[in-house]
Amino acid sequence: MTETSLHVLKNLHELMEIIRTLRSPAGCLWDRQQTRADLAKYLLDEACETIDAIDSGSVSALKEELGDLLFQILFLTVMAEEQGEFTLSDVMAAIGEKMIRRHPHVFGDSTVRDVAQIKANWQTIKRDIEMKRSPAGILDGIPRSLPALIRAQKMTEAAATVGFDWERTDAVMLKVEEELRELRAA
Repeated sequence: MTETSLHVLKNLHELMEIIRTLRSPAGCLWDRQQTRADLAKYLLDEACETIDAIDSGSVSALKEELGDLLFQILFLTVMAEEQGEFTLSDVMAAIGEKMIRRHPHVFGDSTVRDVAQIKANWQTIKRDIEMKRSPAGILDGIPRSLPALIRAQKMTEAAATVGFDWERTDAVMLKVEEELRELRAA
């Protein structure tokens, strides 16, 4: 293990201990009272602030916001550890397995032509392999907590993958009228 890796592990351990101390009986009452629902709001805020930092081009702002985002992730992990649900090691192992599974052109024997094919393979793997674990409709993988416009865009993109995509708006109206006729007939 490199010296850099050891330094990262030391800092990660220290940060987890800070969170555990904050959540302990001798720690902070406010931190002990936090719930997953509370942290969900902060997680979204921190993710948006991280995006703003990226857009600003400020390296120091990005470093700070990534730290805030990481803190929320680790805080949620400590809460799960307290409940005996999972550990940080479980989280890291699961994402490592997922990234290997989603990159067969790197970790397997699959070949790809271009980025478009990589993206298509990613979606196929997600749909065909991972969605089998919990069958769902094409819109079920879209987070309900996304801001409305982003959610609508993702829903439109998903619908387009199964034929709900038109170049002209009058064609959309014809489809809506067709569906209404079918509903009335039913």
